[in-house]
Amino acid sequence: MANLKIGKMVLRSLFKRPATLMYPTVPREWKELTRGRIEIDIDSCIFCGICARKCPTDAIAVDRNAKSWSIARMGCVQCSCCVEACPKSCLLNKAGYTSPDTEKVVDTFVKPEAEPGSVVDS
Repeated sequence: MANLKIGKMVLRSLFKRPATLMYPTVPREWKELTRGRIEIDIDSCIFCGICARKCPTDAIAVDRNAKSWSIARMGCVQCSCCVEACPKSCLLNKAGYTSPDTEKVVDTFVKPEAEPGSVVDS
């Protein structure tokens, strides 16, 4: 009786499409509401640190004096708490995720210094 059930399952699976995609040969289609990797527009960031305080995994570090913002990519769980909390809306989710690696990846962004004598818009 068990052989009959297994035989039916094998025959059924022979004529169905595969349940998985042939990744990476078939690229993934990103849906509209997919949360992906966190990106920052460093020029509009005011380095308030709210995103770092809202991050549940402490993956974000903000240094106001050095005007730098960094994220530990392997520590980020793509929950979008930082994106929702940012008062300047300089954080956003991009479709795609950080590629797996054997080393922890920390991306650091530093705001470029204004050249002396140039006009700074506020």
